[in-house]
Amino acid sequence: MFSEIINFAWSWITGSSETYQYYAMHTRYFTDYLHIGFDSLFYAALYIAIIFSLIYLSISFFVLFFNKDKKERDFDNSKIPFVSVQIPTRNELIALRCAKMCLDFDYPKNKYEVILGDDSDKPEVSAKLGEFAEEHKGIVNLFRRAKNTGFKPGNLNNMLEHSRGEILVIFDSDFTPGKDFLKRIVNPFIHNPNVSAVQARWNFNNFKQNMTSMLASTIVYMFHHIVLEFMGFFGSGSLCGSAEAVRKKDLIALGGWKSGSLTEDIEYSLRLHKANKKIVYLPKLECYSEVPFTPKDLYKQQMRWAYGVISSYKEHFMSLVFNKTLSLKRKTMSMFAGFGYIMPMLMAVMFVAGMLSFATHKPGPIDLARFFSEMGLNILFTSGLLIASGIALYKEKKLRYTFKTIVSSFSIGIVTTYYVNKGIIKSIMGKPMQWYLLKKEQNPDA
Repeated sequence: MFSEIINFAWSWITGSSETYQYYAMHTRYFTDYLHIGFDSLFYAALYIAIIFSLIYLSISFFVLFFNKDKKERDFDNSKIPFVSVQIPTRNELIALRCAKMCLDFDYPKNKYEVILGDDSDKPEVSAKLGEFAEEHKGIVNLFRRAKNTGFKPGNLNNMLEHSRGEILVIFDSDFTPGKDFLKRIVNPFIHNPNVSAVQARWNFNNFKQNMTSMLASTIVYMFHHIVLEFMGFFGSGSLCGSAEAVRKKDLIALGGWKSGSLTEDIEYSLRLHKANKKIVYLPKLECYSEVPFTPKDLYKQQMRWAYGVISSYKEHFMSLVFNKTLSLKRKTMSMFAGFGYIMPMLMAVMFVAGMLSFATHKPGPIDLARFFSEMGLNILFTSGLLIASGIALYKEKKLRYTFKTIVSSFSIGIVTTYYVNKGIIKSIMGKPMQWYLLKKEQNPDA
């Protein structure tokens, strides 16, 4: 009985009925116009993505073959500035590991302090941080806030009020600096009074943990080994939020950290660019930390970063472009920190436009051979970021993990792209987003 009803309905729709005839005569024209529009949008996004990929390929090969690491200058012991090492933290006992490593710096003990900014709402975590500060009284100071207002930059602003150093060195709680880290990151400030910020290179303790950690690490490797090294060649750079140093007087003069920003590093970097301040990148100075090792945490991290970066450019883009005091080179370099978010947007446009183009195409048999060959060529011509990632792995001496990274890019990476675009769209629409606290493997209370 059910099959007879279906057959009758289908014959009524596709037969010689007036309904079908009306559809075939009057709506196909409209659908054809829609198809042309969606098809044109797909190819427009594709061609832009190809150009974008070529730019990344050019940058990658330039860094690989032409950019030579500059030798770091010797540390001048006669000009040692007082430094405040800041560790903002929230419910993370792993911050104690970072603080202990900071106490081992080969920097004069009377020339630096370690500040723990405790935003925890877990009393047991706060208690242990307090015990550590009391144990190392004189060099370690602990400052608590009643509320986590303004997220991490709010915490940094609170620590700024209590910091005695000329230079502020900032670590996220899971970072593990080496003994010589403080001397090396402070050194550019000593030799050049025009330096306002210095960024060290990130590396990761848990790269090989699983496919998620490999992908998460490679994303950052590509930014550090390709983008930041390219910017550094032209005397520019960008802060990354940790393993970084800033000159306190410049930070205060520019209004401090932007409370509530989800990427206070990029936001402050753009203000430094507008003020024509010097940002130095040190590719030879690395500091280890951890990357997300669960897909859920990776999605949250990348969505937050996308939201924060796009929000920062929304605020500063026009004033950078039309700043008459900045050179074209400086304006161009200031755009590179957000340049990588063009590709996820283009991928989203291509996916949506491609699906709608397919749905509005005239009915007919599908040429599978043509479909797969064109799709393969499109992937090949837009693989600039993927090749750049491979070059970054080569520079990191992890080229043998390229295949696993490619597999993770076409599995976990596709879902990650969705969340990146979600963050971008939320930022563009002005919708709020909360700060996500990621799980740290070495943190027993995470």
